[in-house]
Amino acid sequence: MNIKKLSAMNGIDFFVDTNVLLYMLEKHPAVSTMSKFSLAVSAITEIELLGKKNITLHEENKMRGILKGCEIIDFSNTIKDIAISIKQKYTVKIPDAIIVATAKFFDLPLITADKGFKKIEGVDIVILDLNRNHSLFIASTGFSIPAFTA
Repeated sequence: MNIKKLSAMNGIDFFVDTNVLLYMLEKHPAVSTMSKFSLAVSAITEIELLGKKNITLHEENKMRGILKGCEIIDFSNTIKDIAISIKQKYTVKIPDAIIVATAKFFDLPLITADKGFKKIEGVDIVILDLNRNHSLFIASTGFSIPAFTA
């Protein structure tokens, strides 16, 4: 079975960047509706969250709890190749390139609060507007999510 089709069959709605999970942990109003959706994250996000220096047991348990609600996707050689291509074309950090590459490989919209992702083409990237008091997402690539608009 094609791994790409496996993602769609599992009903994943969105691929989310690490910062979105952090805002969910903080209960930020801009991500209040995210728990209603099926989410996937990169193994890079798991490393970023749990690899925090001097993480407390309480923080680790909270992060593991939120990760438990997500499908964690490891990166493959194909995702690595896509990430390399992204790094060659755009000025992005390696973890960000891997996260974008994973969303692109699985053809899932990527939700992020990182406005620097606006420049990346070839993947649906939805920029979270943290300046709003409600759940509103701004699409940077023409992609829209009416369910999030208050």
